[in-house]
Amino acid sequence: MTLPKFLLGDNTDHPDAIYIVHTEYPRFIINLENDEVEWFEEFGREDEDDLAVEAERLIEEAVAFYDREVSRYQS
Repeated sequence: MTLPKFLLGDNTDHPDAIYIVHTEYPRFIINLENDEVEWFEEFGREDEDDLAVEAERLIEEAVAFYDREVSRYQS
């Protein structure tokens, strides 16, 4: 099965939360309600600088994905 790079998710236990799941490395979930990020990967100290740059770019892509998906529902 080929997964899309981003998935949109929600959960009735957290009715205000909107989750974006990034399925490629480095995998993470971002909660757009509070911008909390949960990483599925473990990183060492030597990865911190690279991760900071990459994380910012991926989170921007996740938010753009969400905006695109919402605009498609509203059309």
